[in-house]
Amino acid sequence: MPTVLVTGATSGLGRYVAFELVRSGHLVLAHGRDPARTEQLVTELRAEGEAEGFVADLASLARVRELGDRVARAHPELSVLVNNAGIGAGPPGAGREVSADGHELRLAVNYLAPVALTRALLPVLRANAPARIVNVGSAGQEPVDFDDPELTRDYGGFAAYCRSKFALAAHTFSLAEELAGTGVAVNVLHPATFMNTGMVREAGVQPWNTVADGAPGVLALATKDLGTGHYFDGTTPARAHEQTYDEKTRERLTALTEGLLGG
Repeated sequence: MPTVLVTGATSGLGRYVAFELVRSGHLVLAHGRDPARTEQLVTELRAEGEAEGFVADLASLARVRELGDRVARAHPELSVLVNNAGIGAGPPGAGREVSADGHELRLAVNYLAPVALTRALLPVLRANAPARIVNVGSAGQEPVDFDDPELTRDYGGFAAYCRSKFALAAHTFSLAEELAGTGVAVNVLHPATFMNTGMVREAGVQPWNTVADGAPGVLALATKDLGTGHYFDGTTPARAHEQTYDEKTRERLTALTEGLLGG
């Protein structure tokens, strides 16, 4: 069975997905930010199957790249990457936060981190084709303001979250074109609306769904050949924000991303 890296595996959707994958015979590389929680998760996963833990703070691009290097060295057989880790809108009325690199925090964790991690792991994934990249996005998408991409003016947590998920969807489509013919599929999905997770509760939202409702879409993209360059609502093919398909918007996003990642 394939080796799968799941980011943000210590809680919520990532934790549920990690257990489902382990139980189906996959070797799960479980990423977490907190060493103790990651160690505890791996102990629990190993009661069901094969698992290994990797600790990294995705709010630091240096730590993200180190994570990619560690995984690539330890598991050159890796063939599935699930970019699940993310942060929500934050508590109502919360102010703007920045990452270790000084970037707006939601953009950094929800967008720059998965882009940087994917880049670090692409040589391994390409070597193990057919391979899959699953980007856990959201139906909450709002076009990036290229005049103020880091929301230094009129900051709002929900807007920051939606813009980061817009960027992730648009990037997914660009990456799929870049990887065409390599055997590496990349897709993005909205797993379920307002799942019962810490980020939803923190935002003061009453959950509508459980993480079990959101898992089937992630698991399908991680384990089945469903094409590449697509957006799914759960397990159903759907359309992302129309502007994510716009070539000029995606070109501007690519240029912005290169600058924010340092080339």
